[in-house]
Amino acid sequence: MDSAVDGHGRANWQETLHRIIFEAETPGGKGFDVILILAIAASVAVVMFDSVNSVRNDYGDLLYYIEWMFTLLFSVEYILRLFCALRPSAYAKSFFGLVDLLAIVPTYLSLFLPSTHYLTVIRLLRVLRVFRVLKLAQYLSEASLLTEALRASRQKITVFLVTVITLVVILGSLMYVIEGEENGFTSIPHSVYWAIVTLTTVGYGDVSPQTGLGKVLASMVMILGYGIIAVPTGIMTAEFSMAMRQRTSSKVCPACGAPGHDDSAAVLQDVREKSLKTN
Repeated sequence: MDSAVDGHGRANWQETLHRIIFEAETPGGKGFDVILILAIAASVAVVMFDSVNSVRNDYGDLLYYIEWMFTLLFSVEYILRLFCALRPSAYAKSFFGLVDLLAIVPTYLSLFLPSTHYLTVIRLLRVLRVFRVLKLAQYLSEASLLTEALRASRQKITVFLVTVITLVVILGSLMYVIEGEENGFTSIPHSVYWAIVTLTTVGYGDVSPQTGLGKVLASMVMILGYGIIAVPTGIMTAEFSMAMRQRTSSKVCPACGAPGHDDSAAVLQDVREKSLKTN
């Protein structure tokens, strides 16, 4: 006897499985998501602990078996997603489908290619799956504002970066001439490194000027750094504000038909109409 099928031509068990795996609003879906979040967090912790030499030396075998347990668990989950997805090929090619695949492939590769052991760090991509489980992906549309701002400011940022690079090369070369190798500025590239560290106000302190003139130049670079840091922030803020205004102006109020309103304008209009009717 043929199994009952739904409107999409899938068996009932596939439809039930789809509700559990892909739909978080059902009780089964919520329970599945909780278990998946715990498994993702635990698997990421295992990968992180495995990178600590002392932990790996003491518990390497245990971590190895636990990692394989999670790999098999996520492999079964990936196969079930393929079976119950409305369009398996579309899921496999989607961003999260590729993340799911990359989260398990490195462990299998390590069986046949021992030299790929360091590729297992790719397993940390599992943490990206939390975005889907927590439905955070819906907020990625808001990130398009930031993308638009970056795209609009790319020429200004490029000019700024070229200016900074030119500046650190000049300052580093000057410091090399002033201080010399005897004071730690062994080469122009090393002096340029000092200029970058100082200009960005990081200040590692691994190399510093010893002469009076060098300290004067260093002081000027430090003060200049505070002003330079604010430049890209101002550019991005301006472009971000412009992108927000453009997005807001493109909206049309459903109540009055005027641009520049969001849906809250319609709500306010309804409140006013009800108030007038009441009075």
